[in-house]
Formats: sequence, structure tokens, C-alpha cells
Amino acid sequence: MVSLGEPRPPTGAAGDLAALAELDEAALLGGLRERFLRQLVYVAERYRHHQTGMLPPHIFAVASRAYHAMLGRRGGGPQNQCIVISGESGAGKTESTKLLLQHIMHLCKGNSQLEQQILQVNPLLEAFGNAQTVMNDNSSRFGKYIQLRFQNNTVRGAKLSEYLLEKSRVVQQDAGERNFHIFYYMFAGLSSEEKDMYGLLDPSLYRYISGRFGTQDVAQRWKHKYQEVCNALDMVGFQEQEQVDMQAILAGVLSLGNVTFEPEESSGSVKVSEASQGWLQAAAGQFGVQEDELLKCLICTMSVTRGEQIHRFHTQQQAEDARDSIAKVAYGRVFGWIVCKINELLAENVDPEVELGEIGILDIFGFENFAVNRFEQLCINLANEQLQHFFNHHIFQLEQATYKEEELPWETITFNNNEPVLNLLLAKPLGLLSLLDEQSAFPQATDKTFVDKLNNTFKGNLHFQPGRGHVLGFSIAHYAGKVQYAAEGFLEKNRDTLPANVHGLFINSITPLLSVLFTATVSRTGTLMPHVKAKIIPGVDKFNSTRKQSAGAQFRHSLMVLMERMYSASPHFVRCIKPNSQKEPGMVDSQVVLLQLRYNGLLETIRIRRDGFSWRPSFEEFAERYGILLVKPDTPLTKESCLEILQSTELTGWICGKSRLFFKYWHQEQLAKYVERLERAAVFIQKVFRGFRCRKSYLKLVAELRAQAQRLQEEAEKERSRQLAMEAEAQIPMPRKRRPQPCPHPRDKPPQPPVPRPRSKLTESTPFDNFLDRSVPCPVLGTEEATGKEAKMRKLKRGATLRWFKETQAQKVMQDDGAFPSWLHGMISRREAENLLIDKPLGCFLVRISQSRPGYILTYKGEGRCRHYMIQMQPNARYVILGEDRAHASLTELVRYHQSVGIQPFMEILSVPCGQKSSESLDYEDLECLTSGGPRRAKTSRAWTRIAQNKAQARRDAANDLTLASAPPYAWRCSKYSSSPPIPQALLYRSAVKLSALRMKNTSDMVKMALLYPLPMLLDLS
Repeated sequence: MVSLGEPRPPTGAAGDLAALAELDEAALLGGLRERFLRQLVYVAERYRHHQTGMLPPHIFAVASRAYHAMLGRRGGGPQNQCIVISGESGAGKTESTKLLLQHIMHLCKGNSQLEQQILQVNPLLEAFGNAQTVMNDNSSRFGKYIQLRFQNNTVRGAKLSEYLLEKSRVVQQDAGERNFHIFYYMFAGLSSEEKDMYGLLDPSLYRYISGRFGTQDVAQRWKHKYQEVCNALDMVGFQEQEQVDMQAILAGVLSLGNVTFEPEESSGSVKVSEASQGWLQAAAGQFGVQEDELLKCLICTMSVTRGEQIHRFHTQQQAEDARDSIAKVAYGRVFGWIVCKINELLAENVDPEVELGEIGILDIFGFENFAVNRFEQLCINLANEQLQHFFNHHIFQLEQATYKEEELPWETITFNNNEPVLNLLLAKPLGLLSLLDEQSAFPQATDKTFVDKLNNTFKGNLHFQPGRGHVLGFSIAHYAGKVQYAAEGFLEKNRDTLPANVHGLFINSITPLLSVLFTATVSRTGTLMPHVKAKIIPGVDKFNSTRKQSAGAQFRHSLMVLMERMYSASPHFVRCIKPNSQKEPGMVDSQVVLLQLRYNGLLETIRIRRDGFSWRPSFEEFAERYGILLVKPDTPLTKESCLEILQSTELTGWICGKSRLFFKYWHQEQLAKYVERLERAAVFIQKVFRGFRCRKSYLKLVAELRAQAQRLQEEAEKERSRQLAMEAEAQIPMPRKRRPQPCPHPRDKPPQPPVPRPRSKLTESTPFDNFLDRSVPCPVLGTEEATGKEAKMRKLKRGATLRWFKETQAQKVMQDDGAFPSWLHGMISRREAENLLIDKPLGCFLVRISQSRPGYILTYKGEGRCRHYMIQMQPNARYVILGEDRAHASLTELVRYHQSVGIQPFMEILSVPCGQKSSESLDYEDLECLTSGGPRRAKTSRAWTRIAQNKAQARRDAANDLTLASAPPYAWRCSKYSSSPPIPQALLYRSAVKLSALRMKNTSDMVKMALLYPLPMLLDLS
């Protein structure tokens, strides 16, 4: 059955390409050009609801569709969703991911700190995983899949999966490219003292960043980015010591890159050059290992044969490869740990039996074709081939197969099927990656033997072409075009080896984070698992064992897991088109755009979306979802019911098949409008009925009260008559009554029925307080039912908050003079805070301690009302206003920051602090009493003075420790070496910090003396 007529959403300003009158390359290119050059900015609020068919296409509309479909609001039950973002490098995939996350969090409106933490993940990962390339200044050098977990309509957690970090970029960058952003951010953002602490010198000295830095404007922008990264680390929940260790490891990677080697004339082995001795010492200190042990790992390999250790010295090339391998593995493990830590901190805290909805967002590296393409580009392009096949499967193969099965009138649309390319790369046992693993397992295999194997295996394959001339490489005809790969380094990168004994060396590092990184195991998909410790067998290098997965195998397994997740969800596709190859804003290169339209198959995609039916529910699903439109009970889930439902609407353009219905992409929103109209009618009926019921109850209550008043009046009259009768019988002369004075408000009017007052949160009285005696105080509602258990619970909560403040907050909040800031108040209620601000000017504020939980509340005098902002204390001891995107190290810093930057969403700036109501009666005296006993005022003052003195002394001790730590100069800064080489300052700083912490715990003097000894002695003392 076919419904005639196909009205579509309006074209023109909406920019719907599927509604173009003429569908060809010229019309498609013109529509994209017009949309790009108009530079329209869309407001997110317009796309908040799921009826977005009349709005222009936008990334917000994709987020809205996925969110409402996940909740089951788009013609079906709740179902997991995934959004696939694809396109060339530099087309805007990362920015699209940010917009998707922002809009989904906007749709949640849960106002939880978790939403802000999820939004902070992107800038954090960009710093450590993105870099500048010739195609893109902010290119993702890894892939990520973000899984957002929802309970009902609220986000409850998130999980992140990362794929194939380009670790080789740490040690080598091509012309016009840079290392990962974080290295440049550190040099621009760290202060001089912090650079000395980490042992960082001028950036032009470091080989791993090619001695390039940037202009003053670029450095200023990097400085701002570094502050964003630090804030993101605080917001997500990284501990301060973890951040210090992480940056010390990154500094060690840079120092290690400057270690060079020269041949040893006497033995024929290699040694560290004289000029780079200081760099080796610095790297050892920054890694927290002994210098001689690190040197052994660089210049020789140790093996155990029949219980005997055998040392084989490296050649100069082998030593340089060992150096670069250590740097790559160290950086890769830091990145993997960051991802694992994010997952740990953002994990959902719900009952495991509760079923959660999920929206996955895939932001993976785009298709790449550089002047020189290596192993990383092959893996990146393989991932894009897999995504293109996933797209073809859902858009072309699956859809057209359904049309044929249902016997619909349909003309087959051809498309570019890339399955042969995937078979060439992934087939077993003769696929390219399988052959690469086979060659990597042979110690004597080389890149040339690998290329020869490929040439023999794929001879005659239309998608494979051997290298021409003496070039060691090969070409593959991908869906996006032919790419020539340079085979040099393929085996080494696939093996991903690490010098022997480095694994055990770093496990024993005194830098806690480095030890954790190398104690952890690596999963089959390449994921770091810090909480699963690897078994260490003496004499066996587990990292380089034959059972270890190769880099290619890990990527293949991770890609397989990713595709399984995506096939189990309902997909949405976002195609990013790169306007030009020169990275110029506001310019459209028609040839570049047209090439992308062709190889992505967008013309065919738009044709199938225009002529096809994207929504194909079964009869049962449709009748169950839209049976309400018939407005009758017990609608049978049959084909006849579906046709009856559709005939009751004005929908056109749909088709009825053998087992399901076929709808255009705009039909869901039109049906949703019919359902919404009925929902509004149902709400109106409920409103009228509830009003009727409430009026009826009210009149009944009034009648009962009137009857009760009448009975009381009659009983009073009877009692009065009885008293008069008794007096008359007794005939006792009664004293003459005094004539009553006229009442200023005569009650000569008939009694009026009581009028219930609306119950107010601010008025503690009953709804019928007009019956109460005005001289009697109004009773507090609910106190009659309050049990002793509830009162005891409130007391326990108050006591817990008081202990929390005393043990963790008192010294942090107190000023150097022993007094609290003027804006800090005690455990006062919301009403008391508002009373304090009632006559204060606009912008006045105070911070009070919460009565129900450990934490603070900021009360602000706004326009016409007071606003209360909850201040959350994170596990890493950072303070965050709920809903804000910035974390602060102290409460004072938070207040100072918002005295210049407004608080979202009203952007209110703190201006005037609200002091105490009276200097004689402080509202935080109960907090002060926790530290003293007896007479409150005198002892409290002395107690807080002692705390202030101890606090100042601790600061002076820490300053002395840091001064001592920074005293020895670096070896390469000295004109002559001393008898005991100086310790790198990063190590000394950590020792000083640890010493300051240990001093608070009465540690032995031996540990305190560690700062006075060189590195070997320090390690012995540890």
C-alpha cells in the first residue's frame, strides 16, 4: 500500500540537501558552498526539543535526535545510539565532537558536576593526543570512542576508549609538523621556578621538539592552553602529586632525547657522549632511577642463559633506537594512564542491575595521504576503510536488501563497495597485517623481506601496487584514493619492543606514577590496566616476550571491539567536509570539496535518503507506539490497526510492506506532533479534573468547618442558657456587670467561612491560621510527626560536618592572622543567610557551611532575590561551584576568581563581602569551640593563634626545603664537575615535598638528611 504525495520540510534557508529539486554534483556543491559562506550561528536552545524538522540541519539536531531516540521518544523503545563522525584530517571532527557533547549535556540539564567533568575530557585529551601536521594545526593523533551512560534522562557516567596513539611522533616529526601539544604548553605555561623544579631549560635545546617553539603570540596562546589543561586535570579529579609526577616524566622524555652516543675506541662498544652526560643525569633524576642503571639499558642488552647473565653491547644505531623506544613507551603509558584514570573518575555509581542507556560518539583520525606515509598512516586509513564499510552497510546494503525483501517498488542505487580493500588488509592468514605479524616474529626479517612477501602475495590484486624502481614501499587503492606507503620502519613499529631491563628499572622507580605505569598490564586491545599487576619473572622480559601482542594485532582487536559496539547500536552519521587544503578560513576550493563528495558517496547517500525510507518499524512496534492516536483502549498490534492509525492522520508518502511500514525521515517528527497534541489534551483534561476534585474537597472541608463552628456555637448557647437557668434558680444577687466598651472592630457581621491560605516555604503556619489566636505563636508544620530518630539523624549530620570542618578545612580557610575571612559564616540556615543580605547592596555575598553535608554554600544578593550556589569539595581537594567549569585550590581562590569572573548562568560577580551581624556574637563560634574547651572567647582566640603560628611555621619549613632543593646547579651548567654530581632538581623537589609531609608525621632524621646526599645515596636511603 502506497500513500500518494510526499510533502517535505521546506528548503531554502533550511538547507536540507535531500530536498533539492535537482540532485547532481553541481547542485550539491552549490548548496554546500552557500551554507558555508553564510557563516550562520545557530542557538542551541532551538534544537533542544525533538521536533527539529523545520530547523536548518545542524550538529545540534544530530545530538538532539540521538538523545531523544535513546530515551525512546522517536517512534520506538529506548535503544543505544552511536554517532559516527568521519572526514579528512582537518575537516572538523574534533570540534564537532565538542559541540555534540555540549548539546547533549545541555539536553540533560542535570546540573551535576559530572556533566562539567565530561566536558573537560576533550581539552585534556587534545593536549596529550593532538599535534600540528601539514594538514591540520590540531590533528588528533589517536582515535577515541566516548560512551555516555544515562539513567532515564540524566547522565550517570562515561567511559573512554582510545585507539592507536601515534607514539612515533614523540621522537620524530616531519617538516612543518610539531610534537604533541603538551610539550609546548608546558614550556609556555610553567613559571621559571616550576621549570627549575622539573629541570626544563630553553625549549630550543631539545631535539624531540626540533628546537622550534613559536612567536610571542603563539606562546601566549599556549600559556592559556596550559592553564586550561591544569584546570581540566583538577576538574576531572587528578591528584596534585599525580600531576607533578606526570610532568616530571614528560620532562624526563625530553631530556632523554638529548642523550647522544659515540663509539668506545678501546672496546668497540658505545658510550654516552661527554656533551650529553648532564642530559643523562637529568633524565635519570626526572624518571627517579639510578643513572648507571639507565645507562646500561641504553648501551647494552642483558640476557640469561643457563643461569648466567650475558651482556651484548649495542651499536650506535641500536643505542639510539633503545633511547627512542624508552621515550615512546613512557609517553604512551602516560597517555594510557590518563585515559584509564578518566574512566575511573567518571565511572557510573549506580546499581549494576540497573539498565543504562548509552550514546557513543566516535571521533577517530581522518583519512591521511602525506608526502611520506608510514605504519601509522596505514592503520589510520584502515580504520577509515572500516568506517566507510560500516556506513555502506547501514545506508546502502541493509536498507536496499529490506526493500527487496518487502517487495517494494525500488530502483537499486549502486555504490562504491570497499570490501575487497578490507580483505586485502585484514584477511587471515594472507592479509597485509597477518603477513606483517608473521614477518615481525622472525628475528632475521627486515622491511625488504616484508615488501617482497607482499609483492608475491598480492600480485595481480587490483587494489595493490608494488613500489616503483628502488623505492622500498607499496601502494594501496583506498576508497578515498591511492596512497603510497614507505615500508621503512614497519617491522620495528609493529614489534613495539622495549630495551631489556627497562621494564624492571621503571617498576623500581622512586617516582610513584612511573612505577605504577610499568607495573600495570596491557590488554589484548592495547589498553593499559593499572589495577591489574603484571607478574614479574626474574630473567624474563615479559614486555618483549613472544606472547606479547604486536601493535598491528592490538589495533586490529580494538577495531573489532569498536565495530561490535557500533553494530549493536542505532547509528547516526556526521560527514565533515574540508573546505580547502591551505588551512585558510572562509575559502572554498571546489575541486577539494568535490573530491570528498565523490569518494564519500554523498551523492548516492542523499539520493537514497531522498527516495528511500529511513524509518522502518514493524507493525507491532508502530501499533504499540502510536495506538494512542485512535483514542480507544486495547488496540490490537496488527497491520489493520496500523493502517487505521495512519488513515486517522494526514501523513502522506509512506508505504506498507509485507511485515513492516516504511516512512520518510521527516515522518517521525510529524507523528510526534500528533502524539504531543494528544498529550497536551490529556494534560488539560487532568488539569480540569484535578481542579474539580480539589474544589469539591475544598467545599466539603468548608462545609465541615462551618458545621463544626455551628455546633460549637450551639453548644456555647446551650451552656449559656444552662448557666442563666442555674443562676435564676439560686436567686443569688449577682454583682452588676460592667457595661462593655464598644469594640473598635465590631463583629456584627455574620461569620465568614475560613479561607485556606496557600502554604509557603517561608511561612511556618497552618493553612487555617485565621482560626488561631494571634497571641499564640504559630506552630511549625511537621514537628508533631518529627520522631526522635529524625532529630538524632540531624544531630549526627551536624556533628559530622563540624568534624569535617575542624579536621580538613579550618586551617585552609583561616587567614595568616588567625581570623576567618569576613565573608565566611558558620553553619547558618538559608533563611538566616537571606536575612543577613536583605538590606545589603546588589552583589553582596557570603559563604556558609552546609547543614546537611560536608561542603559550603555561596549565598549571593541578586536582582530581586538571593541565589544559593553549592560549592563542592572534590576528592582531589579542589573547590568547584556546581555547574562551573573551573576548579580552585582553595576557597579563598574561588572567591577571588569570581570577584572578576561571573558565576554561570547569570554571570553574577561577587562584589561586597557580608560580614558578621555583630562582633560580639559570631555565627561560627560553635566551629571555633571544637578546638578549645572551657571559657570560649579567650581559649578560642589562643587556639586559633596557635594554629596560625603552626601554619606559618609549616610554610617557612617548606620554603627552606625548597630553597635547599633548588640550591645545587645542573651538571651542564657547571664549568667543572664536583666530586659528587649534583642531583637534578625535579628529584630534589619531590624529596622536599615528601620530606615536608613526612615531617608532619615525625619521620626519622635519616629521611630528613636525604636532601644532603647525591642520587645513589638517596636511593640507598629510600
